[in-house]
Amino acid sequence: MEEIEFYLEDAKDTMDRAIKHLTIELSKIRAGKASPSMLDGIQVEYYGVMSPLNNVASITTPDARTITIKPFEKKLIGEVEKAIRNSNIGLSPNNDGENIRLSIPMLTEERRRDLVKRVKQEIETAKVNIRNIRQSSNGDIRKLTKEGVSEDEVKIGEERVQKLTDGFITKVDQIFSAKEQDIMSV
Repeated sequence: MEEIEFYLEDAKDTMDRAIKHLTIELSKIRAGKASPSMLDGIQVEYYGVMSPLNNVASITTPDARTITIKPFEKKLIGEVEKAIRNSNIGLSPNNDGENIRLSIPMLTEERRRDLVKRVKQEIETAKVNIRNIRQSSNGDIRKLTKEGVSEDEVKIGEERVQKLTDGFITKVDQIFSAKEQDIMSV
């Protein structure tokens, strides 16, 4: 039935967006390894306009414990340093006049467990979102009986929504396993 296909496609797209949101949120939880994405969201004042850090400087990771930031204009180094200090990412910038280096400290076992707890919270939120999408889609499909769609077709549609949901929940579990392993590996 065409209407059921529409709702299934809509559910799949919405669940895909939930997974993308999850991966963005998890990328913000650092696992003790240097990553330029740790600095996402930091804004630097550039000629009176707040600009993302990666628009005013090159950001590299020469090794697993260091992030190097090289502003495109030397006079920005103070502004970049100030923005990093004010960002609450818990890293102290070291300025050598041309580059800013951020050293990523090793994580303690306790800190790793705390990070895994935060990851579990994000995972649960994603699962709840996916289940809510399932519930909404099933409700939409059930309403089709009033429009003349047979109960058998509605039942098949609901089963397909459940299979889709199961697939996405499995994906979320795989993302959790990978992130947990990433955090817990020393």
